[in-house]
Amino acid sequence: MFGEEELVKIHKDRATLLSYIITAAFGLVLSRLWYLQVYKGETLHNYSIQNRLRKEVVWAPRGLIYSRDDQLIVDNIPRFDAILTPQFLMEKEETLQKLSKILSLDISVINTVLKKNSNQAKYRPIIIKKNISFNELAQIETQNADLPGISVDTFISREYRDKEIGAHLLGYISEVSQTQLPKLRERDKVDYRLGDFIGQFGIEEQLDNYLRGENGHEFVEVDARGRRKRYINTDNLFKGAEAEKPLSGMNVKLTIDRDMQVAAFNALEGKVGGVIALDIDSGEVLTMVSRPSFDPSQFSRGLTPEYWRSLVTNKEHPLRDRNIQEHFSPGSTFKALTGIAAFEEGEIDENTEVFCTGKWHFGRRAYHCWKKEGHGATNLVKAIRESCNVYFQKAANRMPIDALAKYAKAFGLGARTGISLPREVAGLIPTSEWKKKRLGQEWQPGETLSCAIGQSYVLASTIQLATAYAAIANGGKIYRPFVVKDVFDTSGELVKTYTPELLSQIQMKNPKTLKFIREGLFQVVNNPKGTAWYRRGQGILMAGKTGTSQVRGASADKVHQKCELMEYEYRHHALFVGFAPADNPKIATAVIVEHGCHGSSAAAPVAEAVITKYMQKYHPDLYLQNLEKDKTIKDGWIKSLRANAAPKPVAAPAPAAQGEE
Repeated sequence: MFGEEELVKIHKDRATLLSYIITAAFGLVLSRLWYLQVYKGETLHNYSIQNRLRKEVVWAPRGLIYSRDDQLIVDNIPRFDAILTPQFLMEKEETLQKLSKILSLDISVINTVLKKNSNQAKYRPIIIKKNISFNELAQIETQNADLPGISVDTFISREYRDKEIGAHLLGYISEVSQTQLPKLRERDKVDYRLGDFIGQFGIEEQLDNYLRGENGHEFVEVDARGRRKRYINTDNLFKGAEAEKPLSGMNVKLTIDRDMQVAAFNALEGKVGGVIALDIDSGEVLTMVSRPSFDPSQFSRGLTPEYWRSLVTNKEHPLRDRNIQEHFSPGSTFKALTGIAAFEEGEIDENTEVFCTGKWHFGRRAYHCWKKEGHGATNLVKAIRESCNVYFQKAANRMPIDALAKYAKAFGLGARTGISLPREVAGLIPTSEWKKKRLGQEWQPGETLSCAIGQSYVLASTIQLATAYAAIANGGKIYRPFVVKDVFDTSGELVKTYTPELLSQIQMKNPKTLKFIREGLFQVVNNPKGTAWYRRGQGILMAGKTGTSQVRGASADKVHQKCELMEYEYRHHALFVGFAPADNPKIATAVIVEHGCHGSSAAAPVAEAVITKYMQKYHPDLYLQNLEKDKTIKDGWIKSLRANAAPKPVAAPAPAAQGEE
């Protein structure tokens, strides 16, 4: 048993130990309170503020796009997307049911979207439905208290004012895909994220770095359920909470004319093809239209599965630009280059005559002219005017294929023009070396005869043909085609301007060469015997060449078969390439109409419409002067023909003849 003194000592020691423990505990609590409230007080205060704030992206408007005459052709409009933030989603089933009803979406569709994005951070919003209607927007906003985690995001959508007109040239924007992210981040050194929109085609893609602005952000106060309460000014709340205004992209002015675009698009109504027009003294692209087309606005709004399916399953391939992404046999439009090669090589001159009976034999094969009865005695000008196959084949027979290829390549065929648009094809001008490397075979002389009239291996695009004929018109200057004139910043200050680029000057050995080629091209349109006489237009003094590009070869007994009687997919492509005015050239144009049969009836009217609009708008005085010249020229030709052969009346268009160019 312990004595009283010993018991007091024991309890006293225990009390002292307990007081030390209590003191130490209070010390720890106080030190922790000091740490949290004093040392870390500001940081934790900021955390508490951030916990009730949500950082939202403010999308930067892309730069606007204007035509050469300052007409706005690509604009921006607001678009609203319904978004869901998983971090704030409560009462999931009930909330999704309500959302499903508002958006008219099956709940399984919403769950599929959530599952697809399940690997991303829960604080990142997920787009449930793009481009919602104003009615859907109003319902979400008014029922916000019953839709935790659901909100509406405002996005600046791209609006192409002329919809399908020039869509291939302008391009479109759409979301960055998962597969594109690493490549784009490496290429542009930009931290792209899923949900970002970039240019994916045409001008939108090529000038994306100029057109794309810099997104900003702002802060919105939310409750515990993530429901938006109000936008607030956070500048004085904590460091790093400053809102950032978006920086708009730069504006771009193109070389194309909007009114000419509309004229070209309308002229191609009901046709499958493309048309391009160039300023012959600069290379500026004045018109560039391809049909069928698509509405690029649909891509920025969010494509519906039905619309996308209608594009990718369309046998006429509306997503393909027929001016730079397709090449084809140029047909008789190539004869002008064959004539240049033969004239420059001294194989023919302006007086060289060939008698065309409708066909001629070379080796074991008969080569047919499009005109069954033949053209009779034919010189260079007449051969171009009436598109005599026999003349150009016999001229080419005097040259090796490499000589013909040299001149075709000099005028820009067989290589990309270098226009600043993606996915341009090169075409093909064959040589003996090319065939040896590609097919392991020697070149045969008979193959030259087919190439001489733009068939066989020869492939070209409309932009190459327009460039070549522009050079014929301007004396041999090859300019690089370009579609952008100027780039301006948001204040209107000029950032960059694009100027003509002369790639080469073709030196003609014979000064008469282009003179007689141009005369032949003039008579194609302005002589009653020309293949495009009935499509000459008024006031434009157009010169040019019709062409027929065979889709597949025809046997001897079907070589003169009427094209319109063939199955559609086997009908010839129709072409026309030319320039105007013939005596003072300003503009060159090339047209392809797939399965159009005849260049004169299908393609030439498109060129006529484009050139007429150009002359009326940019050279009205010259247009009026040419109206008088037209009458004088027409009266002179008719008077001459009546004096020599008493021809049939020529006042009204004649129907297309069999084999008509």
